[in-house]
Amino acid sequence: MSGLRAKHRADRHRRILEAAAELFREAGYERAKIETIAAQAEVSVGTIYNYYKNKGDILVAIVSMEVNEVLHAGHGVVANPPADVHDAVDTLVGIYIEHSLIYLSKEMWRQAMAISTQQPESPFGRTYTALDHALIDQVCALIERLQELKLIAREIDGRSVGELIFNNVNMMFIDFVKNDPATISGLRAALRRQNRVLLNAISR
Repeated sequence: MSGLRAKHRADRHRRILEAAAELFREAGYERAKIETIAAQAEVSVGTIYNYYKNKGDILVAIVSMEVNEVLHAGHGVVANPPADVHDAVDTLVGIYIEHSLIYLSKEMWRQAMAISTQQPESPFGRTYTALDHALIDQVCALIERLQELKLIAREIDGRSVGELIFNNVNMMFIDFVKNDPATISGLRAALRRQNRVLLNAISR
């Protein structure tokens, strides 16, 4: 019985987040109303407030859903990476970039980044930071896995390489969401070009 309740609860969460993501895209984050999200998710307004204090909480939950999905997909790349260093890094980075606009628009990403920057010690800010750290850890885990496979020199500081790669991806992604005409294909091409320089220097 408890399993069924948990399933219903998870289903309500999913409906709320998907309805909110759609409304945030269509109406914009600022103009979206909790009442409209509830109507589209087919739940009561009280149900939403049982789970989330405000729209910011809903937004960070959408970001969490997005990041957790890419982390799950990335586990497979770390466990069994392509045999070419460039392909391995590009595959993992590609999962992050290609999935980034599934639930969130660029405007929603800008809002999330602004809240995390303005309120770093809030639950939203701490969650956003923790998600970034989980992504960093995964990139570092891939570099260390490539070292185990003797595709990257073992004497290289794998953690630092992973941090460098993620920090550059993050900076380029921020530029991407600030620029509405920028495309995912353009972002991926730029990241391949930049990562090639670093990876050529450390791969065997």
